[in-house]
Amino acid sequence: MTKIERKQPLAEVFGFQLSDQGAKAIAARKSRLCPFNNKVPNCTKDKAKNPLGVCSIYHQGVPTITCPVRFREDWGIVADAANFFFAENTHWSSLTEVRLLDGDGRSVGDIDVVLVALDEQGRVTDFGALEVQAAYISGNVCEPFEYFMKSPILNGELDWTQKPNFPHPDYLTSARNCLAPQLLFKGGIVNAWGKKSAVALDSTFFNTLPKLQSVPKATADIAWFIYDLVLDPTTNRYQLTKVDEVFTEFNASLKTLTTAAVGDVNKFIHTLQGKLDDKLESPPTTQLVDSPF
Repeated sequence: MTKIERKQPLAEVFGFQLSDQGAKAIAARKSRLCPFNNKVPNCTKDKAKNPLGVCSIYHQGVPTITCPVRFREDWGIVADAANFFFAENTHWSSLTEVRLLDGDGRSVGDIDVVLVALDEQGRVTDFGALEVQAAYISGNVCEPFEYFMKSPILNGELDWTQKPNFPHPDYLTSARNCLAPQLLFKGGIVNAWGKKSAVALDSTFFNTLPKLQSVPKATADIAWFIYDLVLDPTTNRYQLTKVDEVFTEFNASLKTLTTAAVGDVNKFIHTLQGKLDDKLESPPTTQLVDSPF
């Protein structure tokens, strides 16, 4: 993807670039609309009344998706997942935000999209779970958004480089606090049932993950669908475009994602010693523990 350095962090607001002053862009900003198949016509990110309508932000010159609803453009992610879950010519449908319970009847969260295979009578014969993973944001994205929305025409070329807390994607927190737990709990139940899972995420996020061991599609039980936002010069809008797909085994992928690389224990001991030395005026003295016998 072509990298373009930007002085402001916002790639898309309510589905449009900041430079877009066309009728659709103006209407989307005025009515806080979501063009990407949200559960209602309006954007509901963070709050329904005054939503934070940032779909994606720039990072290292390319747009990174920060709203999971952004992946619903034209429902391409659902078609990609269906091709992995089901045999060719299978009749299928999809359901969004389906609650999943554990064996004790407790909720482990909502599955973003459940695809269901149907027989001729419309009965469910199979299903697969699709999770959508956008990147968390570190820094302050509300201030540039609110500044732009005050006057989209005048503030479309805002320079935010000197502002504190310039927003950027936090891939590490996204992976450890969201992606890994989703696979562990929701994905673990789906896998135990013998059903397949899929994850949709963008390439900038996927490239920060530990390297996953790929397997043939026919033997995989989890698929990773990787997308980019590619600028369409005819519409001046970013289009969600699949750029790769990786097929893996569930247990191997979960182990890779939840196992931290082991560092040097001597460096950790050095850190402990440094903290002790800072805390105490003199080095600590050691004492023997009296024998209780």
